[in-house]
Amino acid sequence: MKPKKNSLSDLGGIMFSTNPDFEYHEEVDDTVTSPNNHQDLRVMLDKKNRGGKAVTLITGFKGRTEDLDILGKMLKTKCGVGGSVKEGEIMIQGDVRDKVMAILQKDGYKVKKAGG
Repeated sequence: MKPKKNSLSDLGGIMFSTNPDFEYHEEVDDTVTSPNNHQDLRVMLDKKNRGGKAVTLITGFKGRTEDLDILGKMLKTKCGVGGSVKEGEIMIQGDVRDKVMAILQKDGYKVKKAGG
């Protein structure tokens, strides 16, 4: 059996350059998270595409994804429920809008209830 030939995709996107003047520029995430009092968060209840189960959605966070993950973990811990952080939104299982709003306002965030 012949050995498999490696392609550029097998190298993980790394390429060697013979140019002595070549400089590799690494992308840096220089997004700065706004202070809590400058954040305008929306808290809403969502039941779409979830088999009828209610999920509390928190949207509108501006900043680094690491800070969003930390906020999501804090909210899940204080509410005592599960959830996740995906695509710039925090999803908390169940209808805990009032509890989430109280926690966020206590931490200094500007919070509004959105949706019906």
